[in-house]
Parts: sequence; structure tokens; C-alpha cells
Amino acid sequence: MLIAGTVIADPETVIPDGAVVVEGETIAAVGDAETLREEYPDRERRELDIVAPGLVGGHVHSVQSLGRGIADDAALLDWLFDAVLPMEAAMDADATRAAAELGYLECLESGTTTVVDHLSVNHAGEAFEAAVETGIRARLGKVLMDKESPEGLIEDTDAALAESESLIREHHGAAGGRVRYAVTPRFAVSCTEACLRGCRDLADSYDGVTIHTHASENEDEIAAVEKDTGMRNVLWLDEVGLTGPDVTLAHCVHTDEAEREVLADTDTVVTHCPSSNMKLASGIAPVQDYLDRGIAVALGNDGPPCNNTLDPFTEMRQASLLGKVDARDPTRLPAPTVLEMATTNGARAAGFDRLGTLREGQRADVIGLTTDRTRATPLHDPLSHLVYAAHGDDVTFTMVDGEVRYDDGEHVGIDADAVRERATRHAKRVVDEAGIETAEL
Repeated sequence: MLIAGTVIADPETVIPDGAVVVEGETIAAVGDAETLREEYPDRERRELDIVAPGLVGGHVHSVQSLGRGIADDAALLDWLFDAVLPMEAAMDADATRAAAELGYLECLESGTTTVVDHLSVNHAGEAFEAAVETGIRARLGKVLMDKESPEGLIEDTDAALAESESLIREHHGAAGGRVRYAVTPRFAVSCTEACLRGCRDLADSYDGVTIHTHASENEDEIAAVEKDTGMRNVLWLDEVGLTGPDVTLAHCVHTDEAEREVLADTDTVVTHCPSSNMKLASGIAPVQDYLDRGIAVALGNDGPPCNNTLDPFTEMRQASLLGKVDARDPTRLPAPTVLEMATTNGARAAGFDRLGTLREGQRADVIGLTTDRTRATPLHDPLSHLVYAAHGDDVTFTMVDGEVRYDDGEHVGIDADAVRERATRHAKRVVDEAGIETAEL
């Protein structure tokens, strides 16, 4: 397929009348559209307004999709223990499958082609099957919780690690390597030292398995970890082996100098979730400082109950604006930097190579956007538009691994209306069973 339009190949390269040629799962060529049309005269052609790399959700919670809007205006630990965890505990296998499908469809139709997905304790296999079926690229894992957790989610340490290993054997590398495993302890507050060390041992036992957890999102969380361990959160995670180039830590809002040195020295990846951090009033992550230290910072939406959207364009805009306000400096986190966070740094978080730019030899994850919008007029700078003005609903085309998954408002290969119906039905039952009050309609 030859995909033509204004090509944003990477944060530094815009080809006004460009094209991307896809062969199988790989990008075969990128360049001037007229030249490539002559070189590849028999290719199926698509004409789009803007062509860009697929975006990466460096930290999402697909299975929380059933809880969009159930826990607004609450502090993190109240939000988590009073609403989100009870909802997760009430979810059966069918609800988990519907929630994951819903989350992945929202990502695909919004331009996210890859997710680093933090699931739940139960029924994680359903999300792996949903990732395979919907066609999204995914790094995901079962959540581990063996202390300070509600009934229905707390597990025996050895049993939790054993189930994780079983899921690795069954699902890691599925769909030709498009779906991969991350060992996923929820956070230090809900995991014993034995659990956290076991997560490191398990990841080290399998080639290509990574680790994904939360860290230092909220000051109450940090205080709880310090009370239990005598150490600040990131230092404790480093002590038990949960830092390194194969580790993605979501949030890292509140870190001190020693913790930042550890993150840099160990080449640990951080995922910034600006909308979630603002909505939960967790604080402002020191993103520019992380980047200045050489720490790879990706972007994530977090979950629908604390965002309430999985739109990656929202996160790009919020990340840039929040960084400028935090520094009182309008030059901080410019559009090219933020796009890099959402693409190549996201690929680092997800643990996939050949991903994040439109270049020959890269994986064919490609999105297209319409500029047939009043807010896209005039279009002086396509890259500026992508970061500051575009919305997820501008996306008209999403390709993952050379396969078209979303095209002109329609999902390919899956009945989106049926997914939405199932998700709505399961959400009502799950929220009722969890005893969560919602607005009367």
C-alpha cells in the first residue's frame, strides 16, 4: 500500500507532499509522493491529509474502561480503594473481555497503535485475547497484589507469581510477537518484598519479558512505602530489582535528587500521565528534568476513571502546556519533544524496536488524520497542529503491523457496536455489584 499526504516522519522531518510505502509488516520506503508513485505504480493507494507514526500509550488501564466517570473529583487512594478496586473485584471474565476490547478500540480509533497496559488481578487472559483480536500492539500483564488489598483481589504471593508465569508461557509473543508480556505488580503499597523480588526473578527468566508498575504518583503513597520500608519509593523499587532498561515506571511525580539519579543511572523508563495527574491532583512530574538527565519519558493516558479519555493527542497537548506552566518558561517541552515522547520514547516503554518513526525498515504502524476541521485552518505547521490542535477523532486511518485496523470511521475485523453494547451492559452490572453510586439518568 502507498499512503500519501503530508508525512510527519519523525519530530524533525515533515514531507509536505510525501508518501509511505508498506510491504507486509514493514515500511519499504518514505519520501516524495510523486517519485514513489512512479516507483511503485501498482500499489493500492490511500490519500490522507496528515500521515504520522502510530502513537504509543505508555501506561493505560484498558480493563478500567467500564469505570469511566464513576470516581470523579477524588484523591488517588480514595479513588483507588473506594471505587476502582471494588469495580475490578466485581468483574468476571466476560466483563474483563468487554472492557479490554472497548479500551483497545478507543485507542485504535484515536491513533494509538501500541499500549503498555496494566490489567487487573483476575481474568488477565481475556485482555490478551482481546489484544490479538482487535489487532493492537500491546505489552500487558496481570496485576499482582499480595497485601493491603481488598477481598477478591488480594492473592497468595506464590500463587500470583505462578499465574503470571503461566500467562507468560501462554501469551508472550502472541500474534507474531505483536503481543508481549510485562510482569505487572500494581505498586509497592500493595506488594510484599517477596512479591516484588519475585517479579524481577520472573522477568529475568524469560527473554523479552519486561516489568511495568506505578511509582511515586501521590505523596500519601510515598509516605506509606517509607513507613513500611524506611526508604523512598524509587529507592525501594531499586533495592528489590525493579529498575533498569526493562522497567517502565508510571507517573514518578514526586522524586528527590537521589531517586532521579537512580532512574538515570539504571536507564529506567518513566511514563508521564499529565491528565491523570491533574485530575487526581497528584502534582506535576519533573519531566524536563528527567529528559535533561537522559531519562526516556513516554506518555500515557492512565485509565478512563481518572482521565476520562484514552485520546493520545490530549496527553501531548497537556504534557507540553503543563511543562511550560511548571517551569514558567514557554520554551519547555516544545512540540517535537512531546511527539518524541509519544512515539520513540513510548516504543522504549513498550519494549518494541523499529517503532516510533516512519522510516524504511520500521514496523508499519501508521495513522492518518483529516484536516477537514475549522480548527485545522489555517495549517501553517503540521507538527504544531498534531501536538496542540488535533484530537483523537481527527484520526481516519490506523494501521498496525501493516494491517488496516480502523478506516474512515469503521473498525476492521471487529463489530464495534457489539463491543460497546456488551461493555455498557457489563458496566452497569459491575458498578451495581461494587456498590458504587452513579448519577441517575
